[in-house]
Amino acid sequence: MARIMAIDYGAKRCGIAVTDPLQTCAFGLDTVAPEKLIPFIKTYTSTEKVTILVVGEPKQRDNSPSEIESKIAVFLSKIKREFPPLDIVRYDERYTSKMALQALVQTGAPKKIRQKKEVIDKLSATLILQGYLDQLKRI
Repeated sequence: MARIMAIDYGAKRCGIAVTDPLQTCAFGLDTVAPEKLIPFIKTYTSTEKVTILVVGEPKQRDNSPSEIESKIAVFLSKIKREFPPLDIVRYDERYTSKMALQALVQTGAPKKIRQKKEVIDKLSATLILQGYLDQLKRI
């Protein structure tokens, strides 16, 4: 089976998570700058088969799109051109950053670790992907 990849797209950093080959659980992979995201995906998919890309869909409390949605739309059009066979799925990412920080606090992660934005972004991508996997199990 192929892996599923998830991206928590940000203006400065993008958290990336993937599943195991059996698509049973999600784990954080890396954090990269937005301009390095396409090359990162090319390199990763040259050695690992990925069939689905789950991209976080940031929304406001009133369900309207977040400010960064326009940048995500540009990124998605590039992805569709570069990786035509890749299925793209959007997943509501509201509160994943807060949940990631809360998880770090609950696990006793030191303050220095909790303050690193790249750790939060990678964990947020993991939460997005695990939420997507959990949703698939319910269907």
